[in-house]
Amino acid sequence: MHRSQSPRRRALASGLAVAALAGSLLAGGPPRAAAAECPAELAEVATCHTGQDSNGAYYAIAIPHDWNGSLVLHAHGGPDLGEGSDPDRSVEDLARWSVMVREGYAWAGSSYRRGGYGARMAAADTENLRRLFVTEFGRPRYTFVHGQSWGGDVAAKVAEVYGAGPRGPYDGALLTNGVLAGGSRGYDYRVDLRVVYQYYCGNHPRPEEPQYPLWMGLPEDSTMTSADLRSRLQECTGYQSTPAERTAEQRRNLDDILAVTRIPERTLESHLRFATFTFRDIVHHRLGGRNPFGNKLVRYTGSHDDAALNAGVQRFSPDPSAVRDLSFDSDPTGAVSIPVLTLHAIDDPTAFVEHESAYRASLEGAGAGRWLVQTFTTEADHSSLSDAGYATALSALSEWARTGRAPTPESVARACPAFDARYGTGCFFAPAYQPADYESRVYPRRAGQRWPALSAAEERALRHVPGVGIAP
Repeated sequence: MHRSQSPRRRALASGLAVAALAGSLLAGGPPRAAAAECPAELAEVATCHTGQDSNGAYYAIAIPHDWNGSLVLHAHGGPDLGEGSDPDRSVEDLARWSVMVREGYAWAGSSYRRGGYGARMAAADTENLRRLFVTEFGRPRYTFVHGQSWGGDVAAKVAEVYGAGPRGPYDGALLTNGVLAGGSRGYDYRVDLRVVYQYYCGNHPRPEEPQYPLWMGLPEDSTMTSADLRSRLQECTGYQSTPAERTAEQRRNLDDILAVTRIPERTLESHLRFATFTFRDIVHHRLGGRNPFGNKLVRYTGSHDDAALNAGVQRFSPDPSAVRDLSFDSDPTGAVSIPVLTLHAIDDPTAFVEHESAYRASLEGAGAGRWLVQTFTTEADHSSLSDAGYATALSALSEWARTGRAPTPESVARACPAFDARYGTGCFFAPAYQPADYESRVYPRRAGQRWPALSAAEERALRHVPGVGIAP
């Protein structure tokens, strides 16, 4: 998920988090939540608290004046790539999802103890925050976990690892625009972008620069910046120029890259950025230089000359131990036993809607399909959806948890206008929509059509293997 924040809000967030931490240290003992000024969206309707937990993760909490007794734990997307916990992140997310507080739910979001990849770490920090909330404010009547983008994968892990059993602390999960194919397969289209881009552009790296396998994103010590990457992308494709301003070579390069990778032009740069900087984080900082990605047998199609492309594109095979560790960290097993409601924009240009097909196949493969209801909207955004849609989905999940009666896509769509009367952001549910298979959008790899990618039995066995996964 890509974020923007005003300087005033960034300064406010940093100041609130630092003040909360200072207060807790002066008081002695474990860190405590400190009262803080709420974001403007909630100034009149809630009390807010910020702090830093015992693992170093900053967090924000809001409790509405008319609290309905239920709590939403929020798992943020990204991942962010800073070294430590970002004191701004949870405050910003509270403002973005303030609709949940305005609907009467308490809200708590962790910034996680560090930046960089690590779905299990992020899930643990989310669970740590739930426990902190209970200690500080009492046990909620119902507890839900919500995640958007990569946070959807994190929230799915929360549901599997901490939400199991009839006495578990979580009563439901809301996953919105989630990266639900998991880490070992959910980035294959970015692997494809990385190699296809280099075939046509040849400037990432340039011929005169040190060469490296593209699966690592960048060498660990590279000084490339996002601005550098944008400059190279512009040089090759003219993506920042109007079509009329592009050279014939730029137009042809861009046409081929988009056609082969099936990535929308408007998010081409963000996908390439992920396949550069986040891949570097995954490979060098989380997997000790091992390669979790492969494209050995992929046949790329849609270009002006598929034969030349397939003969010339860089090929590689993954390290099985790296695949195992990335899979253990972030692949859904589908083994859930609480209600899970998903909401996904059909034209999401970042986490393609076909992620939902992979997630459904994972739950059905685990025999847990009855716990899943999926809804879709005609929206075309990734980072945020209609407030009326969020309010409707959360209400439907809450009613499911209370009554045991699962909603349907049709019942969710019918309920939306009542919420939109309050928020005026529009109702876009498409109850008849069903996404195509994941493999229709992403070139499949060997065994890539077996879901879940990591079974619950495999996950339980790996828990007992020392050093497996990604370290917190």
